[in-house]
Amino acid sequence: MDSEKKLFLKNFIWNSLGTGINSFNSLFFLIIVTRVNDIQTAGIFSIAYATATILYTLAMYSGRLCQVTDIKNKIKDKDYIVTRVITCIVMLIGGAGFLAIKQYSGFKTTIFALLAIFKGLEAFSDILYGVMQKNDLLYKSGQSLSLKGFIGIAGFLIVDLITRDLRLACLSVILVNIAILIVFDYFMISKKLINSEEKISKDNVLSIIKSEFFVFVNSFAGIYILNAPKYAIDNFLTEDIQAIYGYIMMPATVMTLFTQFIVMPFLGKLKDMYEKNELKEIEKVTLKIKLIVIAFGAFAVLAAFLLGPEFLGLIYGLDLTAYRMNLCVIIGSYIFYAISYINLVTLTTIRHTFIQFVIYVISMIVAFLGSNILVGNLNFGINGATFSCTTTLAFQFVLYTIATKVIMYKEKNKLKVE
Repeated sequence: MDSEKKLFLKNFIWNSLGTGINSFNSLFFLIIVTRVNDIQTAGIFSIAYATATILYTLAMYSGRLCQVTDIKNKIKDKDYIVTRVITCIVMLIGGAGFLAIKQYSGFKTTIFALLAIFKGLEAFSDILYGVMQKNDLLYKSGQSLSLKGFIGIAGFLIVDLITRDLRLACLSVILVNIAILIVFDYFMISKKLINSEEKISKDNVLSIIKSEFFVFVNSFAGIYILNAPKYAIDNFLTEDIQAIYGYIMMPATVMTLFTQFIVMPFLGKLKDMYEKNELKEIEKVTLKIKLIVIAFGAFAVLAAFLLGPEFLGLIYGLDLTAYRMNLCVIIGSYIFYAISYINLVTLTTIRHTFIQFVIYVISMIVAFLGSNILVGNLNFGINGATFSCTTTLAFQFVLYTIATKVIMYKEKNKLKVE
């Protein structure tokens, strides 16, 4: 095996491990809260974490995808870092505004605030991970995520067991992330990769904010779409139902995680293919990824039908057999979401973001109206939340599929003319 293949494998393994732990930490947190505290507290944690994840997209703004696929490299690392500091500050201000409007109880407000800070730290770390990835050190970001995941979950469990106070448990995770961000992410890795002589360009920072606005809106809308049913439940139903929906929705995130596992190591190759105008090769690679994702999704739905509620019941200590079909339908709907994500990566790589903006805005409106009508006005409860999730993701999948096919067809015709 040559050095290039070894590096690719190393990056893939560590990135998969780190991303996996990071993606599943919310699952472990929810299990701990349910077991150590109670189902009502778990409901609060579920909606608070969902909100923090939405705010996270504000802090991420353009995300690592655009940073890593920046072909011309005109924008320097320090410009990306300064932009991320600005967006993280805006995120915290936005979170404070949300809490001021909602007027939750003191306990619920504190949980929301702490989880927002936690996700803000994740967002800042990600910009440093982008620096690592551009220097073919993706495995380092995987190692960082693994450290934060293992130590963070362990600390959360120990503190919650000792204190039975979710606020202190959340605070412990924040402290772990701060320590690893400073010591490992920055001083041990990123500081050596960032050119100290680089000067921060105000124009570049403004350029990032302007050029990646549509990417940000897409990400923000995308996370809202997935969590719209939770907000409808927060408005119309109880914390218990919120927790149950969180339990049956959590396994579906495996689809997102699996897709990221497959796609992330290919970002560099997709960028190189686009730079060489190899659009047909891009289509071949993304088609293979889609087929793998569909096969995995079909297996996940079957597993959920046969053993899903029993397995989740064992984990959470609750009888969830009444929600077997809800679980299967939600996991199935995430296959649509995964395919849409692959199309998103394709369109972002070839720098078509406005059409995605249109797709996400329409999908967000559908999600908002559908979830509130089905959960609230028609009193379908958790079944309404499930149906709303499925129809929205299927609708988005159709729009994304049509847009990707049309744009790729036009791009290939341009090359023929040239």
